[in-house]
Amino acid sequence: MIILIISVTVLISYLAFNNPALFEKLTFYPYKINHNKEWIRWVGHGFIHADYMHLIVNMLTLYFFMDALSVIFEHIAGSYYIVYGVLFYLSAIVCSIVFAYFKHKEDWNYRAVGASGAVSAFLFSFIVFAPTESIYLYFAIKMPAWLFGVLYLAYEYYMGKKQNDSIGHDAHFFGAVYGVIFTIISYPDLLFRWFN
Repeated sequence: MIILIISVTVLISYLAFNNPALFEKLTFYPYKINHNKEWIRWVGHGFIHADYMHLIVNMLTLYFFMDALSVIFEHIAGSYYIVYGVLFYLSAIVCSIVFAYFKHKEDWNYRAVGASGAVSAFLFSFIVFAPTESIYLYFAIKMPAWLFGVLYLAYEYYMGKKQNDSIGHDAHFFGAVYGVIFTIISYPDLLFRWFN
């Protein structure tokens, strides 16, 4: 399932790199969504990326957590885990960017691309399910998943307030929050496991 998501995203991103009209059509552009009702942009932006490095980082993150996420999704949804994973991913693409839509729907200049919000949702699904497992920051700094999650949310919130770079920190933050909510709603027994 993760391989399917990665493959489709890489293919569409590659096509968009070589087709400016396609890139523009799929870019998240709140002003055009609001005024021209270009609904494809809600989901399309999650399948294109600003450059190859942006694409590689997002897809590598999915790849590294692929086995764990597949087990988690199968535990939650049984034989429907592929459908569950795809619906989770697509809904995360949309939900991670809702805040940015309302914040920028009258801003002619604001645009965003990338799967980072959905990737954050998947990452936080893992964190919710396995908070004591280890995550390696920059492949070197080992820490428990729950600590990584707290630091990640604090950093993305802070950087989202500063707004001094071209990274979609709001999408990262709200994608992560959505991942937690979606996973707990899908598997409410997690709350009891935490308390125990």
